[in-house]
Amino acid sequence: MPMIKNEDAKNSVVIIGAGVAGCIAALALCDSYKVTLIDKSASPEERIGECLAPAARRILKQLNLLTEFESRLETDIALPHHLPNAGMQISWGQEALHIADNLNNPDGFGWRLDRKRFELFLREKAQQRGVECIWPAKLINSQYKENSWHITLINSDLNEDQEVTIVCPFVIDATGRQAHFAKKYTDRQQSDRLISCWATLDDNSENKLGNIHSTNNGWWYSAPLPNQRCVLAFQTDSDLMPKGLHRDPAYFIKYAQQHSSLAKLLNDNQKTLNLQGIVSANSTRLNNFSGQQWAALGDAAISFDPLSSQGIFNAMANAMQLALLLKKSNILNIIDNDIQQHFNKTYQQQIEQIWHHYLHHQHFFYNQEQRWSKMPFWQRRHQYKA
Repeated sequence: MPMIKNEDAKNSVVIIGAGVAGCIAALALCDSYKVTLIDKSASPEERIGECLAPAARRILKQLNLLTEFESRLETDIALPHHLPNAGMQISWGQEALHIADNLNNPDGFGWRLDRKRFELFLREKAQQRGVECIWPAKLINSQYKENSWHITLINSDLNEDQEVTIVCPFVIDATGRQAHFAKKYTDRQQSDRLISCWATLDDNSENKLGNIHSTNNGWWYSAPLPNQRCVLAFQTDSDLMPKGLHRDPAYFIKYAQQHSSLAKLLNDNQKTLNLQGIVSANSTRLNNFSGQQWAALGDAAISFDPLSSQGIFNAMANAMQLALLLKKSNILNIIDNDIQQHFNKTYQQQIEQIWHHYLHHQHFFYNQEQRWSKMPFWQRRHQYKA
């Protein structure tokens, strides 16, 4: 029999998606509102290794998470879950490598995350702070009526599928690029067709810098991961990806070995390579970032090219920004058309500003590589105007 959970008290919010963006939003809001956090997966999924920018330290500190996060690092020295991010070796615009480091960053090095462990940490803290967490739960329908959202889920928590409808005044979509909730109420634009073919392998080298290496039809990325592993990924457009690269480890290795810096990485570790497949890496955005008592957050609102290395930090900063705006607007306590319109206008302007700033920098950095300006991958990016 379907269950109805009535959360329509004026100070409640439902967040769909318990990744970094959703968890940070829940942690930022739970001191003022009743928060329900929903996710389709019982445990976070494995993802490409990801950098956490040094400035994220400020957000963790603001949420009273930094001390415990760092203390856990100190107690797991033998098998660290996150590594300091010293910087990158970059071959871009020229064959010679140059180094971009974090030595002078006032916020420190930042981290190369075990993404799954980081998300588990955030989920754990959300539960400890009173956030109601429901997972695994699949969103099957949403409907706005009588000043409330009716969010219908299939909850598989007890080895038995049960339909649950949650009634609440405000919904946050933090479901990533798929934007499972928001796509029903607004369209999504794609700026390019970038995808990433990635693998993980052992890495016993002493050099713990990441590596970016441009090629005639895309660019390679490698970076150390915790526990003596590393990630290796090739980024290009979906129509330019070499056929079968994501299915054939031998072909993937041979393709990477054309570049000397990657050949060194693969010399002793070919047998440990685990080819993971292809994921979307393109720049996308919603037409509208919010609507009638809802808002999209993180990758659900705007997603970045991995060249920016800002995806996870943007998700965290966006969550803090949205939480502050919700509190200032009082939209969760007073359902009023004027308040709603002001909230939507303000939030749209905030995310538009981030989006256009990102496009400007993306265009700038791709234009630093002119060696293959007549090749399709680079032509598309050089012609694009932010």
